[in-house]
Amino acid sequence: MLRRISPEVTRRAAAALVILFATVGRAAAENPTPYPGTVVTPTKHSYAELVVRLDTAVRAQKMGLVTRASATRGAASLGKTIPGNMVVGVYRPDFAIRMLDASVAAGIEAPLRFYITENADGSATLTWRRPSAVFAPYEVPALDEMARELDLIFAAIARDASGE
Repeated sequence: MLRRISPEVTRRAAAALVILFATVGRAAAENPTPYPGTVVTPTKHSYAELVVRLDTAVRAQKMGLVTRASATRGAASLGKTIPGNMVVGVYRPDFAIRMLDASVAAGIEAPLRFYITENADGSATLTWRRPSAVFAPYEVPALDEMARELDLIFAAIARDASGE
C-alpha cells in the first residue's frame, strides 16, 4: 500500500537536499569548467567585496543586474551557514531584443550569469561563460555577432570586478 507523503515532510526533505548539495566538498573528479568558454578568476577580494565590486562593474558597463540567487542566503533562512555563493544574472533590454530577433530559442540563455564563490582562505572566485560560447550552439550569425559584442562587455566587467 502506498502512503501519501505530507507536504511538510516533502519540504523538509527538499531543504535537506539543498543543504547537502551546497555543503558537500568538491569531488576529486569534479570538472570546474565543464562548458567551453568558462572563465574562472580567483581574486584577492573577500566574497562580500567581490559582490559589491561586481555590482559596480556591471553598472559601469551600462548593463542591468537582472537576477540574484544565493544558496548562502537560502541556507541561512534554514539556520545553516555555508560559504558565500551567488549567481548574478546580467543583461540589457536592447540585447534581449536583438537576441530574440535572432533566435527565440536562445531566450533561455538570458540573463547571462556571473558566479561568485567564497574560498576556504576567505578570498572569492568569479566564474562566467563567454557569451559567444553560450550562444554558439544556436548557429545564428546575428546572435554570434551580438555575442562577440557581449564578450567585450563581460570581459570588462570581470576585469573590473576582479582587479585590484
